[in-house]
Formats: sequence, structure tokens, C-alpha cells
Amino acid sequence: MIVIVLTACPEGLRGHLTRWLMEISAGVYVGRVSRRVREELWQRVTSMIGNGRALLVYSARNEQGLEVKTFGHHWVPEDLEGVTLMRRPRDDASRGGGPAGGWSAAARRRRYGRRR
Repeated sequence: MIVIVLTACPEGLRGHLTRWLMEISAGVYVGRVSRRVREELWQRVTSMIGNGRALLVYSARNEQGLEVKTFGHHWVPEDLEGVTLMRRPRDDASRGGGPAGGWSAAARRRRYGRRR
């Protein structure tokens, strides 16, 4: 069984995938195909996706029972002692070191010793 998730892809690619797989939601395709067909579909997806993103999940003989491939995604699958985990990129902009909007009203009251 395979699952392909597409984001911002051309209509032609979506039409091509519906020949082999069932579209269960916008941009989400599932089906049961052979390894050869899966590899050909993934090759077609990566060549036609353009600036979009693609994610492929398929059955495999390992501990988790699946493998993951990505194209154009910020999240990347990484093998950690035989288990595949998705590595999410660090968002440096949101890690400014303190609260984004300053201190809360309760913290300010506590800091300056004022009570209501």
C-alpha cells in the first residue's frame, strides 16, 4: 500500500496519479501497486512537481512497517537506530530567547509587587 501527499502541484500530475491511485482527499492519493509502479510514479512526481512538495509513504519490511520519502519538504526522514523519525527544521525566528510579546500582566504585577 502507498500514500502520496501533494501540495501545490500541477493539475497534470494529479490527473496522472488518478490513473493508478484513488484520491481520498485533495492532494492525498492511496493505492496498492507493485514496487516497479511505485518507483515510476515517484519518479514522475519528482519530475513534474515543480515548486510543490511531495511525500510518499509505502509498506516495507522493517520495524515500523513503512518507509517515507520526501521531495521539496522541510521535514526530512532520518534513521535513528533502525527507526525512521521525521526531522523538523528549527525555526530560529521563533526562538528569540524570551516571550514574543513581552511579559504578561500577571508577571509584571509580580515583578513590581503590585496587586489588584
